[in-house]
Amino acid sequence: MKKSILAAATVLCLFAPAAFAAGPQAGTFSWSVFGGIDQPLSGDVHGGATAAVPDLGPLNPALAGVSAELRIRSRSHDDIYGSAMSYGMEFSYGINDRSEVFGQIRRTQADDGTVQVGGAFVPALSTTLPVRGTFSDYEALTLEAGYRYYFGELGPARPFVAGRLGATRTDDIRATFVIPDAAITIADVPFTEAKWSVSGGVDVGLLFPVSEKVSITAQTGVRYVADLEGDDAAIGGLGLGSINDTGKRVSYPVSVGLRVDF
Repeated sequence: MKKSILAAATVLCLFAPAAFAAGPQAGTFSWSVFGGIDQPLSGDVHGGATAAVPDLGPLNPALAGVSAELRIRSRSHDDIYGSAMSYGMEFSYGINDRSEVFGQIRRTQADDGTVQVGGAFVPALSTTLPVRGTFSDYEALTLEAGYRYYFGELGPARPFVAGRLGATRTDDIRATFVIPDAAITIADVPFTEAKWSVSGGVDVGLLFPVSEKVSITAQTGVRYVADLEGDDAAIGGLGLGSINDTGKRVSYPVSVGLRVDF
């Protein structure tokens, strides 16, 4: 998907016509739709922790009286989810022929992911058993406002930079933890709560006019979403209540959009 978007942007650079004016005009409105990918740069879905479990019996009766030490390591958004799909729409208002303000609504989605989150050291066996975690889909809705500044024409295109600030509501995330070698499963438990968090970012891109009122945009940048709210209802009793006190996400988007000026 990422390669397709970059290839489309390259084609636009080579073949988009330069005969039309591009960008905002004072007192005019525009509407855009866009879509692409959102690739994580940093930020953890969960942190690390070490917790003693005196008796595995409540998790598997066959292991009553057997103790273990859970050794959980942090896992990033990239580890668990990888690239997310991102799409949305935007309305903007021209301040003059070089700048505009805009409001944007955006949806970001990634399918559920499974990774090894750590191990369970069992002294009685003198071994560490792998612990795997499956995390439900990542789904987030973003509302942001921003300012965009355009430079002079660069061949058939017009470069721009933008800044944005707003809020992102990330849906609740549930998790299933499995220790296969011990026949232990903690299934579909709450992990983070649905929450609005501060978000923002910066963009750089190119606008390509295809008619007097229609343009195509290609852009990238950096996005930031602040920490989520952990739900310790199920994992707190295992001494792992600290691992979900994170969730921030730093990423870079690559997108292509269609813009119509009014």
